Amino acid sequence: MFRGKKYKTAVALIDSTRTYAPEEAMELVTKTATAKFDETIELSIRLGVDPRHADQQVRGTVVLPHGTGKTVRVLVITKGDENRAAAAAVGADYVGEEDLLQKIEKENWFDFDVMITTPDMMRFIGRLGRVLGPKGLMPNPKSGTVTTDVGKAVQDVKAGKVEYRIDKTSIAHVPIGKASFGTEKLTENLNVLMAAVVRAKPASAKGTYLRSVVASSTMGPGIKLNPNAF
Repeated sequence: MFRGKKYKTAVALIDSTRTYAPEEAMELVTKTATAKFDETIELSIRLGVDPRHADQQVRGTVVLPHGTGKTVRVLVITKGDENRAAAAAVGADYVGEEDLLQKIEKENWFDFDVMITTPDMMRFIGRLGRVLGPKGLMPNPKSGTVTTDVGKAVQDVKAGKVEYRIDKTSIAHVPIGKASFGTEKLTENLNVLMAAVVRAKPASAKGTYLRSVVASSTMGPGIKLNPNAF
């Protein structure tokens, strides 16, 4: 694979034979983010669990203290003037019910990043699972997007709530901010996320839980962190 001069320069800053402490890794990841845009910093967390077993699924949400640096467009599907007003008051970008679901179905409308709904609306949303699911937009109680308190849910998403969820290879990929955040803010976001992942360890998980933790910017190389730091 061809690698440009900037990438090779970034790689030269990293000692591939060692694992870094959290703050040191965040300092390095900002130095290696040399693109002309504000690169996203992502964490790849490999866990010692078997995702084939229901009792070893690792999934949850956490509000990062400094957010993700991304403006999140929120769609709220709910009935009732009170719920609608609560969602609008805290910055929901779109609020509606069947009308907006029809817009998704008939017009292929997806100008939103997160859908939040109340439990009573899931029977209507369920029929859109085939289009919402593949895009990661299907509301789910585990991610806090199916709730009776839509106002609080919108606030959390706007404040920087992220979801961590392992894939088939037992790896969770989670954004923790932008390169422009700097070392201190990225380190704080990192520590809050990792504390949540550690707390989510399934009781049935055996052996080493945190197998590897790697940080990288959008265009930069991976930087291995010391799992024992968490």
